[in-house]
Amino acid sequence: MRVLVFHGYLLRGTGSNIYNAELARWLVDRGHEVQLLCQERDAAELDFVDAVGRWENGQLRTQVLRRPVRCTAYLPDIGGLLPVYVADPYEGFDARPFPQLTDVQLERYLAANVAAIRDVIAVAEPDEALANHLIMGPVILARALPARIPYAVAIHGSALEYTVRPNFGRFGPYAREGLAGARGVLVGSRHTAESLWETMRQPGLPAKTRLLGPGVDVRRFRPCPPERARARLRELAALSEADQQALSPAGGRPEELRAANPARERIVSYVGKLIVSKGADLLMAAWPLVIQQAPDARLVVAGYGEYRDALAGLVRALGDGDLAAAREIARRGRELEGGPRGELRYLAAFLDGLTGADQERYLAVSRDAMRRVHFTGRLEHDQVSDLMGLSRVVVVPSTFPEAFGMVLAEAACCGSIPLSSSHSGLAEVTATLAPALPANLRDQLSFSLGPGAVSELAAKISGWLPVLTAQPQVPAPAQPELTELASTHFGWPEVADGVVAAAQGRLSQLEPVEA
Repeated sequence: MRVLVFHGYLLRGTGSNIYNAELARWLVDRGHEVQLLCQERDAAELDFVDAVGRWENGQLRTQVLRRPVRCTAYLPDIGGLLPVYVADPYEGFDARPFPQLTDVQLERYLAANVAAIRDVIAVAEPDEALANHLIMGPVILARALPARIPYAVAIHGSALEYTVRPNFGRFGPYAREGLAGARGVLVGSRHTAESLWETMRQPGLPAKTRLLGPGVDVRRFRPCPPERARARLRELAALSEADQQALSPAGGRPEELRAANPARERIVSYVGKLIVSKGADLLMAAWPLVIQQAPDARLVVAGYGEYRDALAGLVRALGDGDLAAAREIARRGRELEGGPRGELRYLAAFLDGLTGADQERYLAVSRDAMRRVHFTGRLEHDQVSDLMGLSRVVVVPSTFPEAFGMVLAEAACCGSIPLSSSHSGLAEVTATLAPALPANLRDQLSFSLGPGAVSELAAKISGWLPVLTAQPQVPAPAQPELTELASTHFGWPEVADGVVAAAQGRLSQLEPVEA
């Protein structure tokens, strides 16, 4: 089959970017020919991309890198203005959240992509297509594809929760137009399906919605052998050093991470965007409580985003024992990433509750604790797997609904304990993984959001570390049964086949969303 995939963004970094890169790779692996529309300017560097198409003076020109050509990455000329769901810098683009675009800018973006798809259809003649995100991919396909080419839609959480739901009057009609013609609509969790139905209230939408989350490349995400762990940690230390040089320094010195022995010092990690909704502030505040119980632990924070400097400020404030400065960060909240001021209530509740002897114990250890926090900046996918393979626990403390818990599945495949907040798609992945663990440990995979979130998170991390050190000379895997279950359940071949089936309308082959 010739499959056209419209993504419209990069192919590295965020969850949906990785999803589309891996989907294209596995569609090729399953024998399909792929036309992938994206904005990845370094697409030629990807090993599954055999040709790159660009528009020069309005004309499509394709550069063949190798034959046979199984995947062509097409980069539509959108004039440099990239609409996004969450404010983030994108090198080479004027990236603006959708609500900040004028109607003229939005229609220009749509028209450019519709024209590009029509050009691709003329030369590649796809059999079916997939649109990513609730907007604008589906409406672009609806306007560009002839009736003979069926398409499916893959819903990722950002467009739904950050853009369409809070701005339905403006963006709802685009979403409805795009969904109306889709043969199948794919979601990663029941939570996302219910949120989609509630937001759209579109007749017939539930009947064509099916569960199909992202996959995990188990060839890449696997436990890190002990003999390689030290070298991988030194590579992460080099990234941490570059991060400190490029951005506001915070946390531990890179040379301390470089000298660490992962067989003795237990690594905990965070992998994700550094934005308020990912809840990394809860993990920073919890870390001194973890160090009280596990003085040898280190926290490695991998990611990028507009809240990075605020998190660095929180680490400095806690390291200095300056609870007033930390409280001010909690008070300003999303303002520090460019949004409206609004208190981070879980962080504030924890800081306000630190009194008397508890506060003294917290401050006594906080300086050393913050020296054991290391920022690495953005990691490529292979580097993420290295970090997860080194980690005893991977924490996903998101405070905002998540469409799926991809990081949890990847962590489990690497032999790490996936610990997350207990809601939305995260809770559904946790429920899938939990049966691999003894009954008395299953509820240790998640924590509840609320006034006690920081303390509970710290207790869950601290509780896992002794369990995982029965053989302290072996960094991973922590729980072989968990790794085996995750590796067999979250497979990319099934995802690639499911996308093809959804586009063709063969919905009986896919898992329905239970009420």
